[in-house]
Amino acid sequence: MTEWLSKREMNDVVPAEQDAHPSPVPTRVVSNGEYVPLPQTPNQKKVEARIDDLGDRYGKKVGLDRRDFLKTASGMAAAFLAMNEVYGGLFDVGEAEASDFGAAGERASGLAGQLIFDAQTHFNRDDLHDPEPIDVGKFAAKHWNPDMLDEMGIIHKRFQFEYYLKEVYLDSDTKAALLSTVPFADRPWLITNEQAARSRALVNGIAGSRRMLCHSGFTPGRPGWTDHVDEAIELYKPDSWKGYTIGDPLKPGDSKHPWRLDDEKLVYPFYEKIQKAGINTVCIHKGLIARDYEKAIPGIWKHATVDDVGKAARDWPGINFIIYHSALRPFIEIPDRDAAEFEETGYIRWVSDLAKIPEKFGVNNVYGELGTSFANTVVTHPRLCAAMLGTLIKGLGANRVIWGTDSTWYGSPQWQIEALRRLEVPEDMQERHGFAPLGGASSAVKNAIFWGNSAKIYGLDAADTHGALQNDSIDAIRSEYQVSGIKRSNHAYGYVHKG
Repeated sequence: MTEWLSKREMNDVVPAEQDAHPSPVPTRVVSNGEYVPLPQTPNQKKVEARIDDLGDRYGKKVGLDRRDFLKTASGMAAAFLAMNEVYGGLFDVGEAEASDFGAAGERASGLAGQLIFDAQTHFNRDDLHDPEPIDVGKFAAKHWNPDMLDEMGIIHKRFQFEYYLKEVYLDSDTKAALLSTVPFADRPWLITNEQAARSRALVNGIAGSRRMLCHSGFTPGRPGWTDHVDEAIELYKPDSWKGYTIGDPLKPGDSKHPWRLDDEKLVYPFYEKIQKAGINTVCIHKGLIARDYEKAIPGIWKHATVDDVGKAARDWPGINFIIYHSALRPFIEIPDRDAAEFEETGYIRWVSDLAKIPEKFGVNNVYGELGTSFANTVVTHPRLCAAMLGTLIKGLGANRVIWGTDSTWYGSPQWQIEALRRLEVPEDMQERHGFAPLGGASSAVKNAIFWGNSAKIYGLDAADTHGALQNDSIDAIRSEYQVSGIKRSNHAYGYVHKG
């Protein structure tokens, strides 16, 4: 395993596979060797202790030790029971699931056919060897999904094509996914527009159905950018477009091409062109910048906000504007400040601004997508996650919230799927802020978020698509995979703080 820890720092850590808690949900901060992991927090200790207790109790009843029990569907349920005890009753889980394999299995099989469209997924080129671009993956492994590290500790292997197919289509209930791109010329590890289109053709050709959709990226202001748009329209025929108004989100301070959605001279001709071509959905990265953004990137940080969305949406009612990450501000950090701010004021930085756009501008073509924002909040501040969903649904409408996971940056999307299925907006939050309940795992609201809202945008008819997916090659492969009996390991690979 690659490591940068000094000899002194190595005295403060132990290998995670020897000491980390083998839990369905992470209970330790795990380092991949590039930083000293933080000590376990008080809440993490509480969750871990309860998972141990429940694992011992329920495992004994079925003749399994704790470790093997926690690999099962009942073990996953036990972990959510523990989460509820520590964070409050936010997740819909009953003791029967943890104590009865039959009940847990019946629930899982009953939901396996649920239509789920993931509107934001990624993988890297197979020749990636430089670990620089996967800081988001390192953050996820450190804070809330250590199982995404492979047994050799080489995290970038998790972000290549073969892992993508396994983790999205075999290890999760995802039925169809949109492959996203990042339009930066100096990012050789990321797939190009052409490679995205080829990947779509390959997956759909193997499946015999429409399992994969794809973006083409665009960057207004970059030399030759309109030629690239013309090329994509003619050759790649993307399902939608992906852009970054801040320029390069990984190096925004060096960005040469920040731009605004409401720039009439630069961007409006693009809208006219794509609308004429019939590819009228624009997905825009917003939010996800560092805590010190005002000092670190003065002048540029405003491009990460949503202050340019309303006018553009009003001027171009035939364009769907999908705001990725729903503009949640924190990037590679735990959103402590945002959680505290919401509890005090009812405001979530930039998410609340997004939710106000339909009323303020009189538009119905603005959507909020959940990639990374859901993953980060649901396992660190689940009340904030519920508040974010409540805010978006209240402002945009339940029919304009889009499911996306940013997988495979954070491993298989199944844990995120399971979290949304179980999550509910607390009653006190519903009463105080006028939020609607999310409902059960397959409620109308959650089914709309998981599938219906994106299906309408991308022309995925539920009846036709479901029938095709139930009889395609990927469904057959997944059935064989499940019969094999392979289970998750719950192992973490890396280092945890000693003690």
